Amino acid sequence: MTSLRLDKALADAGLAPSRQRAQALVMAGEVRVNGETERRPDRNVAASDRLELSTDERWASRGALKLLPVLAQLGVAVEGRVCADIGASTGGFTDVLLRRGAARVFAVDVGRGLIDWRLRQDPRVMLLERTNARDLEGFAEPVSLVVVDVSFIGLEKVLPAVRRSAPAAQVVALFKPQFEVGREQVGKGGIVRDAEAVAAARASFEEWCAANGYGVAGQAPAGVAGADGNQEFFYLLEPKAGGSRGGRALPDPGDRGGSPSK
Repeated sequence: MTSLRLDKALADAGLAPSRQRAQALVMAGEVRVNGETERRPDRNVAASDRLELSTDERWASRGALKLLPVLAQLGVAVEGRVCADIGASTGGFTDVLLRRGAARVFAVDVGRGLIDWRLRQDPRVMLLERTNARDLEGFAEPVSLVVVDVSFIGLEKVLPAVRRSAPAAQVVALFKPQFEVGREQVGKGGIVRDAEAVAAARASFEEWCAANGYGVAGQAPAGVAGADGNQEFFYLLEPKAGGSRGGRALPDPGDRGGSPSK
């Protein structure tokens, strides 16, 4: 039986404009094969396999549905602001920011060619591709709002660069349990079932924020569950005067693997 790589099959079927875009959709957990989420772009599929996108086509990605209700819940106004999207990937968060009136969005990602073509053509989007968020030193103009959605890395590894690059910005950061608890707490399929482990990881993160220049101004659950099924949480962080000098800086928790990408 003839088979094709999943990314090529998606492009050939017209479900993605290119193999590169197809790869991004698969890795973002937005592709189902025979009803099951698939994250391997190189998986071989047969002509008889049923391919589906979980993305709401009104938005660049399903990630938009995570952020969309949370901005209002946290009281974050976007109109007229210069923003940054860390871990932009296919552009779900960037899409939300633009539709909420952002003047400009710096879309940062380690990948290349991932962002939705519509957003790529938008003059308000400043692409910073092949850029590791941990290496950020600044933006071309002052940024007042930063949204963060990274994978395979903990927020504590990314936020110091955010603070350095946009010292006065509000931050809306997505806390993903599977990348914040210890590896031993992550079960099959990336699911974290231990509620106490999640609570402990959140408490540790909040302590880290307090010691490293951020006050927690609000919290809210993501509008939809993560692709793995985990309940994720947004934190609204406000910069505190004096940065990490205002408290005891915690030890570096160590790299939890990978690099920023949505």
